[in-house]
Amino acid sequence: MTVFLTPEGEPFFGGTYYPPEPRHGLPSFRQVLEAVSDAYRERRGDVTRQASALVDAIRVSGQTEPSREPLTSGILAEAVRALRAQLDPQWGGFGGAPKFPPASVLEFLLRRDEVDPVRKTLDGMAAGGMYDLVGGGFHRYSVDRRWLVPHFEKMLYDNALLAPVYLHAWVVTGEERYRRVAEQTLEYVLRELRLPEGQLASAQDADTEGVEGLTFTWAPGEGAPEELLQPFEHGRFVLRGELDEETRARLFELREQRPKPLRDDKAIASWNGMAVAALAEAGRRLERGDFVAAAVDAAEFLLGPLSGDDGRLFRTHRAGRSKGTGYLEDYAHVANGLYELHVATGEARWLLEAHRLAVLAVDLFADEERGGFFLSPAHGEALVARTKDLDDHPTPSGNSMLAYVLLRLARIYGDDELERRAVAVFRLVRDALARAPTAFGHMLCALDLHFSPPREIAILGPPESEVARAALAGFDPNAVVAFGPADGVPLLEGKTLVDGRPAVYVCERFACQAPVTEPEELVTKT
Repeated sequence: MTVFLTPEGEPFFGGTYYPPEPRHGLPSFRQVLEAVSDAYRERRGDVTRQASALVDAIRVSGQTEPSREPLTSGILAEAVRALRAQLDPQWGGFGGAPKFPPASVLEFLLRRDEVDPVRKTLDGMAAGGMYDLVGGGFHRYSVDRRWLVPHFEKMLYDNALLAPVYLHAWVVTGEERYRRVAEQTLEYVLRELRLPEGQLASAQDADTEGVEGLTFTWAPGEGAPEELLQPFEHGRFVLRGELDEETRARLFELREQRPKPLRDDKAIASWNGMAVAALAEAGRRLERGDFVAAAVDAAEFLLGPLSGDDGRLFRTHRAGRSKGTGYLEDYAHVANGLYELHVATGEARWLLEAHRLAVLAVDLFADEERGGFFLSPAHGEALVARTKDLDDHPTPSGNSMLAYVLLRLARIYGDDELERRAVAVFRLVRDALARAPTAFGHMLCALDLHFSPPREIAILGPPESEVARAALAGFDPNAVVAFGPADGVPLLEGKTLVDGRPAVYVCERFACQAPVTEPEELVTKT
């Protein structure tokens, strides 16, 4: 993100990406710099008025009043209808070009058992172009509606959010192609973005040696199946279609001999939290111990070098130095990742740390007057205004993710205050959810959790036990899970192994059925 400020620190112009040369209708960064310089030198009054208008708009965004209308499950049904109306019926996704990967929206649709639009979108994205058929992982977005010609940058957050969607689609449909994409995406993350201390880098650049897509595109005669080549630019082509594993491995070996794009080796707390969640769940479901181990390493880094002596998170780490006050999204996503790591490992530490960070986030960011949470903490750097980030594009906002985490923890800890804090977030966006569902995908997931019948699963014993594996095998995103024995977790209080054997307790608002020790018994308990 590039933002231009006045000497007083007020923003007047910004944008997310400007290429080195004009491309796809975007001006080059040099052109932007020249235009901004000319405007500031020759039209100073216009710049000042623009800055004032932007600051006023930013201040208003942090003062949204909560809706007085009731929250009902009908909002979810309306959102589904709106998403179906916006679906591209041929290629999936929502709206026209450019197309960004709608990970959170797809998660919401899976929760609502809307499998067809999810399939269409996942298949369209994975066909090649947006998805790297050779090395795994997703590029940033597609400039066309077919998911064919991407902006070739690869972001940690996109891949950390898309891998779970494909994983969940595999669980729901049983179709192996979704499992394969999820697995290869996370293999890409660990191969290209993992740093020596276990943290994960932010991104790979779009350009190699100043040419966009040079590493990832092909020319005739370079070894790729020519019937799969689709035109890109400068005589190079995008690979799209089916690759058998032998061909994929051969092309990957050829491509590894090329120069690679530069890597942004800055580790961002929130994006690492997303990756911890993805690696932990995929490692558990796919029986990939290396994924779980990588999630543990990243979590240790988040709670070590990326945390201060007071237990608060820094925003970034690079070149041995952590800096920047952690934002709301950092606390929310790290807490969510630690919760998923608890489910994958059964270690109480991760659940306790998730709870600590979530409660700390409430203390640091809560708006006691209107509800919801500010982007920056009260003690942070003085900005032109304290704002609230509420929309889920391109990543789940700090508000929607923290609401989601608070609801999960409220059900594990029996804490009505945590639930009240989460519901206050929904009231801020209540009137926009059905009107603009593509902007609030994860908020809709959190609201779906809020309206779901409480279902708590207390597991006594290791996650590798057969009964634990059976309890967690399906797609049940609104169930909450706690492994014990562990002190200080109300859901686990009074629960023990049964005759020394691992046991699963299925509960609703802490009213639990008799413990189960055999996997087949769980069929009658769900």
